[in-house]
Amino acid sequence: MDEISRYAVGLDVGTENVRAVLASVNKEGKISVIGYNEEKNSGMRKGVVINSVGPSEAINKMLGEVERMSGVEVKNAFISINGAHILSTKTEGMIAVGTVEHEINEEDLDRVRDVAVIGRIPVNRDVLDVVPLSYAIDGQDGIKNPVGMNGARLEMKANVISALSPNCELLRKAAEQADVAALGMIPTAVAAAKAVLNEKQLENGVAVVDLGAATTSIAVFEEGELQYTGVVPIGSNNITNDLAIMLGIDTEVAEEIKCRFVTGSFTGEKNIVLKRGREEFTFKRDLVNEVVKARLDEIFERVRKELKNAHYDRKLPEGIVLVGGGAKMRDIEVYAREAMEASVKIGVPKGLGGVADSIEKPEYTTAVGLMLMAANDNGILVNKKSKKKKAKSGGGFLKKFLKKF
Repeated sequence: MDEISRYAVGLDVGTENVRAVLASVNKEGKISVIGYNEEKNSGMRKGVVINSVGPSEAINKMLGEVERMSGVEVKNAFISINGAHILSTKTEGMIAVGTVEHEINEEDLDRVRDVAVIGRIPVNRDVLDVVPLSYAIDGQDGIKNPVGMNGARLEMKANVISALSPNCELLRKAAEQADVAALGMIPTAVAAAKAVLNEKQLENGVAVVDLGAATTSIAVFEEGELQYTGVVPIGSNNITNDLAIMLGIDTEVAEEIKCRFVTGSFTGEKNIVLKRGREEFTFKRDLVNEVVKARLDEIFERVRKELKNAHYDRKLPEGIVLVGGGAKMRDIEVYAREAMEASVKIGVPKGLGGVADSIEKPEYTTAVGLMLMAANDNGILVNKKSKKKKAKSGGGFLKKFLKKF
């Protein structure tokens, strides 16, 4: 392998699984996947680390296979962060920049950004990013990029993405115990969006819904910017647990029933017959469908509530892109279209080289999106002989979000 090649790593730390995608990036910017893996996780609850030992062991074991597959030692990565503690807060800031002849520069943008954050975001929260929605100069609003324009007063409307500091620290600690520096922490649905959305969707208005094992994450985009992100603390594992309780079976059997026999159209033969070894199980399909539909109703009702709070329910021309492990349920988009009263499609990563065919699955979307963000940031690409870099905050990750769609 070429020693001067650059490498980008995305690490998705989920409640039930950890996944990583490693890619090489050539001089022309072409991305080729050369390593990937997943491993069962522990020590997390609803997207939040409660014991760093479990995730660190899972990350270490999982990355060992990635490194053997690729021949590249992983020392840093963009990492996903999840949980209902993640907040999306609309703020405003205003500064005086001088006379009307003053030319707006990057330093002015940093100052107005600080004004929009300080005193508006509690001190016990880490700011993951400040997304500028629009600027105004001397009362003229609707400006996307004011650098180079002249004016005496600069205003900014922004979307501040933040997370509880203790939860961020535990996630960093889990990664560091596996000898991986968290060079940026990105909300799960935001990272997934990078892998499945195009420029038209971002501009017109679209939501990415990541149906994970223990959480369901939402990210809303319009006019090319992240307008809202939120997390519902319910996921596809709740469906499995409900089936296990109602049918009197263990969760392994319940998971198999969910994956093999349940469909989003809730149709099929009258009874479900499942053989496991010498045992044979028979279940009434009507009961199975009733249990699954009740939990899906709750999940998507809460997703709609999040969209209503953000003023985007039934107001997204490009509809909803469904990703995550829960999106593997057969015909789940059929159910979701009716529940959300919107266009729904399943999102999978596409257009990558190398061994990417093996990860064109809904559950790998977040890891791929994180890797793509890393590939757009020359500062975090690593090579075979690189040393571990000092971890930095995830602030500004959306500056690179729109690159190379």
